[in-house]
Amino acid sequence: MKKFYLISVILIALLVLCGCSKSSAGSYTVKIGVFEPQSGDNGAGGKQEVIGIQYANSIRPTVKIAGKEYKVVLDIQDNQSSTDKAVSAAQQLVADKCSIVLGSYGSGVSIAAGSYFKDAKIPAIGVSCTNAAVTAGNDYYFRVCFLDPFQGSVMANFAREECKAEKAYVLSMLGDDYTVGLAKNFVSSFKALGGTVVADETFVEGTSDFSSYLQNAKDFGADVIFAPSATTYAALIIEQASTKGLSIPILAGDTWESSVISDAQNGKNIKVYCSTFFDENDKSGIASQFVNGFKSYLNSNATAKTNNGGNDIVAAVSALGFDAYNLACDVIEKAGSTDGKVLRDALAAYSGDSFVTGAISFDANGDAKKNTAYIKQAVNGAFSFVKVQSAR
Repeated sequence: MKKFYLISVILIALLVLCGCSKSSAGSYTVKIGVFEPQSGDNGAGGKQEVIGIQYANSIRPTVKIAGKEYKVVLDIQDNQSSTDKAVSAAQQLVADKCSIVLGSYGSGVSIAAGSYFKDAKIPAIGVSCTNAAVTAGNDYYFRVCFLDPFQGSVMANFAREECKAEKAYVLSMLGDDYTVGLAKNFVSSFKALGGTVVADETFVEGTSDFSSYLQNAKDFGADVIFAPSATTYAALIIEQASTKGLSIPILAGDTWESSVISDAQNGKNIKVYCSTFFDENDKSGIASQFVNGFKSYLNSNATAKTNNGGNDIVAAVSALGFDAYNLACDVIEKAGSTDGKVLRDALAAYSGDSFVTGAISFDANGDAKKNTAYIKQAVNGAFSFVKVQSAR
């Protein structure tokens, strides 16, 4: 009996250590960490990303490991859109012994947290963190989205081909990895395509008055403004551009596909375009099924709908969150384990096509192999599909 008791204690301890546990009710559980901003500058987008994860969890609440069914528990930690707070959020997920972590919306917080997940040997799946530095030198960080070098090139091509822009004005936030990195990639691509960047300026965190920057864009004769930024600043830029009567199209990256942006543009005579990962009007079977189910989920869940901006618009980051969760579940089941090293190796070798944002497989850096982006325009309080844009 003593020997049997000792073996039982050891088995239970091992389950806890590897991210699994058995509840008092007799059911097994596995934790998936959710590392996302629920507040701060990127809180609106982070909430939409989390809704996609939560929806996926609602229709796939369990995984099978070695023949046993485990309930998937989401451990949601708010990184508050801050590189400082990101560290404590990451440390909490490590302390909670999560098997895999999903996130984040915002590259800076992902970069800040990366070493903590790597040291703990917990694989992380980036959802919409597009800066190349997120996975660089970190073999425990993967991602399901395209990268900023590609996205910057896509928007530069769009500016030249569709907007017929010869001159571009670029504005990003000083010290923000995502906005500065994307701006840099746009600048290099726009110049390579024969365009002229009339100014490449930065604003400091907390800025509320963008009138001088917008005046510079006008005075320098810019044909387009490229202004990747957090949604809180984006809304101010759009509103103030409209107040000044500017007719210059404003372009940005994936963070601008948000109801914050469409609401800010609504009723204003200004063109706003962004690149993104998914089009809710995609009629393919998997995508259409996701959109219909997600809209029903939003309309039957008051909290989710509020977090989505009070509407049932399907943001691309929600689709990515949905895919990231299902990828995590697939990998856990294929690996038959929650050991971090085993899961990392399973992720590196993964290849699958049953995802709403397209097939997923990874290169040697852990980056998803993606080669197209969707361009959308904010029009009358919603987003309208413009075209599928590739880099040249």
